[in-house]
Amino acid sequence: MGQHTVEKIGGTSMSDYRSVRDNIIFKPTQVQSMYQRIFVVSAYAGMTDKLLEHKKTGDAGVFALFAQERMQNNWFPALQDVRSAMLDINHTLFEEGELRQKADDFLSSRLQEAQECLEDLHRLCQHGHFSISEHLATVREMLASLGEAHSAWNTAHLLQRDGVNAVFVDLTGWNSPSHMSLDERIIDAFKDIDLSKELPIATGYAHSETGLMSTFDRGYSEMTFSRIAVLTEAHEAVIHKEFHLSSADPRLVGESKAVPIGRTNYDVADQLANLGMEAIHPKAAKGLRQSGIALRVKNTFEPDHTGTLITGDYVSDAPCVEIIAGCRGVFAVELFDQDMAGDIDVFDGGILKVLNQFHAHIIAKDINANTITHYLAINLKTLKRVMRVLHERFADAEITQRKVAIVSAIGSDMKTTGMLAKAVKAIAEQEVNVLAMHQSMRQVDMQFVVDEEDYEKAICSLHKELVEAQNHGRAICLAS
Repeated sequence: MGQHTVEKIGGTSMSDYRSVRDNIIFKPTQVQSMYQRIFVVSAYAGMTDKLLEHKKTGDAGVFALFAQERMQNNWFPALQDVRSAMLDINHTLFEEGELRQKADDFLSSRLQEAQECLEDLHRLCQHGHFSISEHLATVREMLASLGEAHSAWNTAHLLQRDGVNAVFVDLTGWNSPSHMSLDERIIDAFKDIDLSKELPIATGYAHSETGLMSTFDRGYSEMTFSRIAVLTEAHEAVIHKEFHLSSADPRLVGESKAVPIGRTNYDVADQLANLGMEAIHPKAAKGLRQSGIALRVKNTFEPDHTGTLITGDYVSDAPCVEIIAGCRGVFAVELFDQDMAGDIDVFDGGILKVLNQFHAHIIAKDINANTITHYLAINLKTLKRVMRVLHERFADAEITQRKVAIVSAIGSDMKTTGMLAKAVKAIAEQEVNVLAMHQSMRQVDMQFVVDEEDYEKAICSLHKELVEAQNHGRAICLAS
């Protein structure tokens, strides 16, 4: 295993260059020198939403407009808005002069080439022999790459200006003469870099012959980060975010009550990812875990805090809840059919085909003799499409939908008598109605489905009972 770390900087952190430079670059976590590190950067906050579609609301970006309408008067203005937003960032980061002009020229060149590609593809697909649908995955990858190329180029050159021997590592495959696998591209890009005296700033998007986004979609930067760490045999992987991985959202339970977790394992990280509050994409975490590489999650704005260390073998000293997390805006889709009893596999398989068709993220599901309920993290537009197809395929079934929230208590070891009872009691005392409840035999999480308006109440009550009371009890024991 090498001496270096591989570190990813999130989009919100990237939008504050001064904090990135002073708190991350000049204050290394594991080494004395600012070198022996590889940085993988995300696009600036909100930029990928503009290029593709809004991650939470589903509002159309350049890609979505091109895919839906393919009329230039729809996607072209959106691309110009992206150009203006990116140039505004440049003009905030660079003083007027030669370096700003270079930054603008690099950006304008990429955007112009992307625009020409879209125009050419639009014209080509006017002919009956060519189908636009065959090229949309490639278009999505191309547009996504623009955000990371922009932020990585800027960061490398700003650091050079500030006395750091930074190197821009472009993994986007832009104008690449040949297709490569992801691993081949990474190995090729880093083969001549001397980590003892060079600081690589790599794009979070990496082009591969199979396409990262077809498998990982918006989690592509985490996969790039993970593969770089694995292939270069990093000592540790680090993710810099704008917040700590805390026992709950401080905005809900109070900053004085939410505490950084400190230590946990990859199993907990997977449960968080399932709720959409990912520390890291599960498939990216898998590579780190299998290679024995620890992952550290740090707060960009608290550089002296060690953050939370995630390893494969960690188990808490005593059974406990480490984090209360959840997800609002979940849609419960329930299908009831009297004929389902004894034939559940047919119904379940048919429903899953529909959900997979629309790339619906399943957080949890319930099954009994004649009812299957899926809890889906999707936008309303996708939900309507899912419901329409389900009604077509299961014409005799009763299919209903309901907007709910899911609140989860998660820990590396929760195998103790009475914890579930405590959780239910805490919620009930706040007059919150539990619509459904899930706990597997593995006992690393408990999930409670509640009305959306009860989300905050459920989070606060569970945190008070399962985390705050637990920490208070430990403090008393230590004091005595």
